[in-house]
Amino acid sequence: MGQSPSSQPSHGGDLASSFEKFFKDFKMESKIISQEAIKSIQSSLKAGDIQSAVSVINNALRDINNAPLSIAVTGESGTGKSSFINAIRGLWDEEEGAAATGPVETTMERTKYEHPKLPNVTLWDLPGIGTTTFPPHEYLEKMNFREYDFFIIISATRFKSNDAQLSSAIEKMKKNFYFVRTKIDSDLRNVKRCQPNKFNEQEILERIRNDCVDKLKKANVSDPQVFLISNFDLADYDFPRLESILLRDLPEHKRHIFMQHLPNITEATIDRKKDSLRQKVWLEAMKAGALAFVPMMGYISGNDMETLKDSLTIYRVFFGLDDSSLKIMAKDLGVSVEKLKENLKFPHLLSVEKDEESLGEKLQRYVEKFCAVSGGPIASGIYFNKIFYLQNFVLETVASDAKVLLKKQTSKDFEDSGQACLPQDVGNENGKSKTASS
Repeated sequence: MGQSPSSQPSHGGDLASSFEKFFKDFKMESKIISQEAIKSIQSSLKAGDIQSAVSVINNALRDINNAPLSIAVTGESGTGKSSFINAIRGLWDEEEGAAATGPVETTMERTKYEHPKLPNVTLWDLPGIGTTTFPPHEYLEKMNFREYDFFIIISATRFKSNDAQLSSAIEKMKKNFYFVRTKIDSDLRNVKRCQPNKFNEQEILERIRNDCVDKLKKANVSDPQVFLISNFDLADYDFPRLESILLRDLPEHKRHIFMQHLPNITEATIDRKKDSLRQKVWLEAMKAGALAFVPMMGYISGNDMETLKDSLTIYRVFFGLDDSSLKIMAKDLGVSVEKLKENLKFPHLLSVEKDEESLGEKLQRYVEKFCAVSGGPIASGIYFNKIFYLQNFVLETVASDAKVLLKKQTSKDFEDSGQACLPQDVGNENGKSKTASS
């Protein structure tokens, strides 16, 4: 498989060039490694000091793999805090492990919710400040505000004085917060019912957003950020914008875990997950240090197969294609799991059936296609090991399958045993289908 890094210092310049080119293609808010670390790795590679470069990569991977993410969700009672927590965890309100919801305040003390598949991510459902006897600053101290990476303040129906006080208090404590106005779908529906001839969705959304911004400014909040969302359809309205801004504001090493935590609400979300994982795969491949590029692999060893199986299992979880997620999705769509899998590639990815090309042949075609798109190996003269191509082979397949399922969910174009899928108003009280799970 090629020589070790220490025996090929002359390739350091090529590796530095490839490293720079690879990370140049990612926007700053998408990078999962700091610019300082990238520069340090490039400098070491240019100097032929492969071991120093690998040391920095190793530290970066350790931070990425172990990064905890703690998110506080707060606001007045009845605004949809718990439903928001469930939505971004990819859970129905009535599913096991979901945050309790209801027409009255159900959170009387801060409650911890770990992501069902990503234990490094914790969401905290805080009691609404209006249900406590504490002033805002004391409330935040009691809620251990220092523990959280950022706050989500949930509001609904109209802006309240408690919203302003809490926003101002969080800003004074120099913590990032994002003001989320929920139940927008319900607001629009009510306005349309009352004023059908004057209804203009964009004008109404802009009016609600401006009202929240103006009132936050009056509360001395500088540069307030307001997002209008529906907990039942995260892909609509401002949630994709909230996703982008959170990624921008998070430290680099926490972006990866945040991206894997999000449900697959849009193709852009799936692409971001894939980009985050591609960066991690690249770092792991370079850390491995086997620098021989193998364009036409003659065979795949037993260890390679085990690694690919492990990667496939992990990626299925990240992209909502694991068995438990598929069962929930199939039930939501009113089809069998087998029907759901018919147009997916991952079930056959590592298998070799009769008259089917071997895994090596599949991988060879992938490498040829990858190199054609990227202009050959990542950069001229680089000798790259097969870890990157093996992992990306699996990653690209699973991400592609996730997009197929997303389209199926949004179009509801399944038929099973000659019967159409369940009507769109089956499954929740608002007549909305649930967004893709993570």
